[in-house]
Amino acid sequence: MSIKKLKKDVFNDLVAALIDSDQRVVGVKAKGDRFAFGDLESADELRLDYDVTLLPPKKFMLPQMETLLKYEVGGEYKSAGEAPKMTLIGVHPYDLVAINQMDEIFAQDEYDKYYMNRRNNITIIACDVVTPSKNVFAGSMGTATVDKGYDVLLTDMGDSYLAEAATDKGEELLAKAAQADDASPQDIEARSKVWQENKEKLNKHKLNCEPGDIPKLLDKEEVYDHPVWEEKASMCYSCGSCTSVCPTCYCFDVQDDVEWNLKEGKRWRAWDGCVLENFATVTGEHNFRKQRAQRFRHRIFRKGKYVPSKIGGQIACVGCGRCVTACTTDIANPVDIYNRLLEDVKI
Repeated sequence: MSIKKLKKDVFNDLVAALIDSDQRVVGVKAKGDRFAFGDLESADELRLDYDVTLLPPKKFMLPQMETLLKYEVGGEYKSAGEAPKMTLIGVHPYDLVAINQMDEIFAQDEYDKYYMNRRNNITIIACDVVTPSKNVFAGSMGTATVDKGYDVLLTDMGDSYLAEAATDKGEELLAKAAQADDASPQDIEARSKVWQENKEKLNKHKLNCEPGDIPKLLDKEEVYDHPVWEEKASMCYSCGSCTSVCPTCYCFDVQDDVEWNLKEGKRWRAWDGCVLENFATVTGEHNFRKQRAQRFRHRIFRKGKYVPSKIGGQIACVGCGRCVTACTTDIANPVDIYNRLLEDVKI
């Protein structure tokens, strides 16, 4: 696959051409003094110098709420779920790692056609981080850079972007850019320097072990009943902010709604969160994680042990730092918790 160097105005022309096409184009835009993914109406709206978005881009593969199917009395049903072609511009490496993890999860066991159909119709233009956010710790989680999952990866080189195509879709996209030159060995060396610097700069909270050691830490018998769960949970509102902004949280609730005519209805799903009080409530009103400390512990175990067991040991925390910012009582930082456990438990 090719690596091109193109001036920023040339890239903006490419984005403008995409916006004028028949597909949806989503990118990062300013929202007050923060940033968010949204539909682009002009190339000038795109901000690739952003620090972090309010919500991760997972919502374009797994919407907050969606109808799965509609049904009628007699057994007739029709599957729902639209998957229009879309270009998603400006995904940071840590968010792309999260998407890569969800791609694995939704493709295994019960293949989720709703997620996968949307994912397969999205072209991703990722970009290396220019402005580190105040709580990012991707450097500790090994996600400050990424080498797969994108169609095109952009690296800011001042007045130009270095653009690497990793797929046929990416090659086709870059072929539309006028005046794009092949990257020189010096350009590629300069990009390697950016990557190395980002591994250092994107580390506002330093984890005191390798990410791969976390499952081993959580396997220790004394961790499960460690006092840190009660201490942190005593300040937890169970509001779900931490899971709502997390790029790797994918839990959802499925409900059936019958219409007033009692002849038809629909099945839908919506984001759910393991820290919410009724997340683990089942038939008979039995809640098998009724205590806040149990739910708080489950969130950390899920990221550091349960999900990694499904995806080859990858830790389901990519260090975006959104949960740290969103938590009003400052208890959600996974690094704080893992480091606290490491003080008391040897691995």
